[in-house]
Formats: sequence, structure tokens, C-alpha cells
Amino acid sequence: MAHKKGASSSRNGRDSAAQRLGVKRYGGQVVKAGEILVRQRGTKFHPGVNVGRGGDDTLFAKTAGAVEFGIKRGRKTVSIVGSTTA
Repeated sequence: MAHKKGASSSRNGRDSAAQRLGVKRYGGQVVKAGEILVRQRGTKFHPGVNVGRGGDDTLFAKTAGAVEFGIKRGRKTVSIVGSTTA
């Protein structure tokens, strides 16, 4: 039998790492093809012209050009304008 109560440790102190979501390239910024524009859960932003959507709803540039944010049919969209398709 123990004559002293063992010191208890806290059962708190765990957390998961942040997911680093959000807009990665802003309006007017020039990007190359394949660059990630927005990391998101669900479609907060929808893909516009020359923008693709990955399996985890990540938006990426299909061609080089300038990023443009807009609204189409009540949805926020991200497009690439002034692209030079070669």
C-alpha cells in the first residue's frame, strides 16, 4: 500500500495542427500554372476561368496570368485573366 498519493498529471494538453486554409494568392497577383490560389473546405470560392478544383476543393491556376476575384450568380469566383496560353 502506498502511504502517499501519487502525483496526478493533467489530462489536457492535446490539440491538432492547424490546416493552413485560406486565400494564398490575392487579386492582381501574377501566378504561374499549377499555383494554389485558395485552400478551403467546401466551395466557399468557386473556380472561374482558367481555374481548376482539386479533390479537397483546393483552387489552382490552370494557366499563367493575374488572379481576379468576382461574383457570378451570387457565388464568389476566382479566375485567371490575361493568361498567355502557349
